[in-house]
Amino acid sequence: MAANLKRLGAAAVALLTLMAAGGAMAEDPPGMPPMPPMGGASMPAMGGGSAWPDSGGRMSFKEDVLPMLKNRCQECHVTGGDGERQSGLNLDGYDGLMRGTKFGPVVVPGNAMVSNLVVLVEGRAGIRMPHNRRPLSKCEVQMLRDWINQGALNN
Repeated sequence: MAANLKRLGAAAVALLTLMAAGGAMAEDPPGMPPMPPMGGASMPAMGGGSAWPDSGGRMSFKEDVLPMLKNRCQECHVTGGDGERQSGLNLDGYDGLMRGTKFGPVVVPGNAMVSNLVVLVEGRAGIRMPHNRRPLSKCEVQMLRDWINQGALNN
């Protein structure tokens, strides 16, 4: 097998590794065109919702995003929770998420790159959420990015 891998070249090995892992790469391998963003039909497992191929790749707040928020964020960011008391962010539902924190909004519909929710879960703010917990997976972060870039709809 090692001899076969040597013949493939670094870019092909990186692409095969990516496909086998089912995830996204931090950067594209040398000599390869940019990979399309992961999401849509590539991520059917989150809550069994809208990311199946027949959905057209649209993310659903109710079926994709909310189950992940409940599983990964609501330990703190619920009514009366430490996260809500400290930041004002309540992730019980769509309205609380879109209301944001006492410091401002966390979602900018159509622009995941500047949405503070993504900035925080990626650790780009000097702190990472969930705080003192296992980071969100690449697929979970990509799902948030996709949903926000698709307009952060209450669907």
